[in-house]
Amino acid sequence: MKPLRFAVTPGEPAGIGPDLCLLLASEAQPHPLIAITSRDLLAERATQLGLAVDLLTVAPGNWPEQPAPAGSLYVWDTPLATAAVAGQLDQANAAFVLQTLTRAGNGCLDGSFAGMITAPVHKGVINESGIPFSGHTEFLAELTHTAQVVMMLATGDLRVALVTTHLPLREIADAITAERLERVTRILHADLRDKFGIANPRILVCGLNPHAGEGGHLGREEIDIIEPALQRLRNEGMDLRGPLPADTLFTPKYLQHCDAVLAMYHDQGLPVLKYKGFGAAVNVTLGLPIIRTSVDHGTALDLAGSGQVDTGSLRVALHTAYQMAENRT
Repeated sequence: MKPLRFAVTPGEPAGIGPDLCLLLASEAQPHPLIAITSRDLLAERATQLGLAVDLLTVAPGNWPEQPAPAGSLYVWDTPLATAAVAGQLDQANAAFVLQTLTRAGNGCLDGSFAGMITAPVHKGVINESGIPFSGHTEFLAELTHTAQVVMMLATGDLRVALVTTHLPLREIADAITAERLERVTRILHADLRDKFGIANPRILVCGLNPHAGEGGHLGREEIDIIEPALQRLRNEGMDLRGPLPADTLFTPKYLQHCDAVLAMYHDQGLPVLKYKGFGAAVNVTLGLPIIRTSVDHGTALDLAGSGQVDTGSLRVALHTAYQMAENRT
């Protein structure tokens, strides 16, 4: 297979994203990987970490066709507004972070990149700079003009997608509508086939309430909304099991026979996944016209520049993006 180009955005310049990219440069990748960030930032952080990394400048019209040799990293230089200090946030660089994401996203849209991998950003400092920002997922949805996206995390053979994401608990039940559930499930089913190469995905669906509503005694969302929506989707040919009680769904009896779990809300599904594989999990945005994967952790400002970071999650994010792109070729 001909090598495919991928973009990686190191995210918050004061965080561990630059460290992760430099550490990964010590080994050859199967595809050309281009870091979209400040070359000066990477050079300074490499010196701080005591790493010898050859930074190879590339740009549109000068894209590499082959992976960089071990010990080197392709860089699309994107200047900082002000010098970044490891561990110290600076609002002046908020627009820089979004510029790197825009370059990566547009490069995926125009075919320059087969996918993008993102290291963590710091939502707080971006918002404090005066730029409204709720996260990578929403930013890329707007950039690609995508009406609905789905967050899915994966580790090993466990994949968990979410019907709702960052909502207060008191708002979740109202957000679980038949329309939303059907739209999210269709996206999950389609991307499991098209991007993960699973011909007939089997999806386990959590109930919203304890014991999946206990026949209506602990809530009627399962009876009135979830089950009718799932049945309509089954009539379209989807293999959907549920709604099942979330406290027993995440057991080997069920998980060994499924390709993904659809949880109703963030803290219903993700604590289980992160308990199983934190530091070795990947965040995938489904529904986009592009491939985007991300690490499962934050900026870890206290570890930036320390040489004590774990590259496990970024490795998983890289290889997941590679596999997704290869499935599409």
